[in-house]
Amino acid sequence: MTLPQAHPDALVDRGDRKLAVDITGDPGGYPIFLMHGTPGSRNGPKPRSIVLHRMGIRLISYDRPGYGESHPMPGRSVGDAADDVRAIADALGIDTFAVVGRSGGGPHALACAAKMPTRVTSTAALVSFAPPNAAGLNWYDGMSEQNVTEYTRADTELSELVEDVKKRTYEMQDDPGTLVRLIDSALCAFDRRVIDDRALRRLITDSYKIAVRQGPYGWIDDTAALRKDWGFSLRDIAAPVLLWHGEQDEFAPQSHTRWLGTQIPHAQVQIQPEAGHFAAVEILPNILVWLTDPQAPIPTVDMVGSTARLGVGVAG
Repeated sequence: MTLPQAHPDALVDRGDRKLAVDITGDPGGYPIFLMHGTPGSRNGPKPRSIVLHRMGIRLISYDRPGYGESHPMPGRSVGDAADDVRAIADALGIDTFAVVGRSGGGPHALACAAKMPTRVTSTAALVSFAPPNAAGLNWYDGMSEQNVTEYTRADTELSELVEDVKKRTYEMQDDPGTLVRLIDSALCAFDRRVIDDRALRRLITDSYKIAVRQGPYGWIDDTAALRKDWGFSLRDIAAPVLLWHGEQDEFAPQSHTRWLGTQIPHAQVQIQPEAGHFAAVEILPNILVWLTDPQAPIPTVDMVGSTARLGVGVAG
């Protein structure tokens, strides 16, 4: 299936399932795939289309299986995302491209880099997780109680995880702000400032609402995939990689990014003091610029900046 070059919203056929794709920015611009978080959707916070156009960037995002409008793929691994991205790129007629992922999307971005070394030109993983078998890393150290409970259940009490995520999903379908309130206690001062931005809060809650449109299984499958073998080797990554993390992050602790930096050849690591998990939203526009030119200086977040200044908003 070949998609129109500037199609803003389309389905890519993967045989027995389909992937929902969103394309914004400059139709002839530098192609960059954005991998959403856990939970999340293709409509998550991103620079406005007019901002992307001025940057000369064509931003492509999609719902991972089970989220939004994409058909489920039970039992998927993190590495399976590379096959989906390859199919989307082929449908769009794109040969080479960059990839960025934030939070639960970080490992999926790294999967693309490892499994498509001749096609991925540069990669950024923002506030990412490390693999569950990371030698020498205490995976749960510094992580919020809610996330510890969720990921522990993925290891030992999957049925309880399923029931818990089902309950939260149905609550989010009725009130998308439920998850934002649930994570409130783990927000650092910087995260709280980001979340308190009314426009951004609306974007995040709208993204969550779209994410659970089909039910809980995209979220469940994401959680399970992050806690089992990822299906690729970090050592296979050849293109430039930027690993960025906020030091105060309690959702995916910065120790995960430090560990990834020891495993990925030639990776650059940036740990920013004071910043937290949601700083990945504010740093994204600058990260996109870096992806087009990996020789550029490593970007940082302006701790007194604003989402409005960075042009983050509805892609339209």
